[in-house]
Amino acid sequence: MVAFVFPGQGAQYVGMGRDLYTAYPQSKEVFDKADKVLGFSISRLCFDGPLDLLTKTQNCQPAIFTVSIAALEVFKMRNVKYTAGLSLGEYSALTASGALSFEDGLRLVKKRAELMEAATKKYPGKMSAVLGLGREEVQEICLASGAEIANLNCPAQVVITGRIEAIEKAKQLALQKGAKRVIDLEVSGAFHSSLMKEAAEELNQQLKDYNIQDAAIPVISNVTARPQEKSPEIRENMVKQIHSPVLWEDSVRYIAAGGVKTFYEIGPGNILKGLIRKIDSSLAVINIGKAEDLANIKGQ
Repeated sequence: MVAFVFPGQGAQYVGMGRDLYTAYPQSKEVFDKADKVLGFSISRLCFDGPLDLLTKTQNCQPAIFTVSIAALEVFKMRNVKYTAGLSLGEYSALTASGALSFEDGLRLVKKRAELMEAATKKYPGKMSAVLGLGREEVQEICLASGAEIANLNCPAQVVITGRIEAIEKAKQLALQKGAKRVIDLEVSGAFHSSLMKEAAEELNQQLKDYNIQDAAIPVISNVTARPQEKSPEIRENMVKQIHSPVLWEDSVRYIAAGGVKTFYEIGPGNILKGLIRKIDSSLAVINIGKAEDLANIKGQ
């Protein structure tokens, strides 16, 4: 038994997916379809950049989603017990599970990114990663500063989110408490915070126009760190996810407790591999993001 996991924002790099497009007709079809659905060449942006344009939330999220599904379309495997994704990556997981079509998944990712970007302009904020403190210590800091927890990524790595002044106060408190480092994230606003509630409400309205199916493979929810399979629950969690903490460490532990020892990280980069190894070093993580990764698997 294996699990498929999908990366979120931050995994992007210029050139991602180009080799998949060239090597595999299935991947080329995904990119061509994405360009048509979006009405502009997301493939060219993935392949050629520039990085500053690729990194913008409204481009980055559909780009990572497209590359992830382009790799998935080549890598067909049975005995997948669970799928999961980090924030944006949950949409890739839902598509892999059959809950969303690629086209609907892409349109929703684009809409989600636009709503999040609009919220950042209305309610400015930022995110920072706190390294070296436990979740309880970070929670105390959040209560004292007005910051919020955005991601429980792995032991001693907690991302905080919120208004700029709250994060700056939280950073000072974290260093006073003995944090090894506090790193500002290169994102445009306070994602996974209460500042995103209006975006969540708007997404809830948008979801009425989309066909969300029951999942053929259970998807571990960012919101609950438990499997979600039925369409109404998936829909509800998609709304909550925008303003709720991402329980990534808890999700990985749940998957591992279910007997899964091998994770396939499908999409650009290897951020999840690093996190998963810090959560449980006995777990194997195999990256499927480049043509050579797929060639190596097929050659085994």
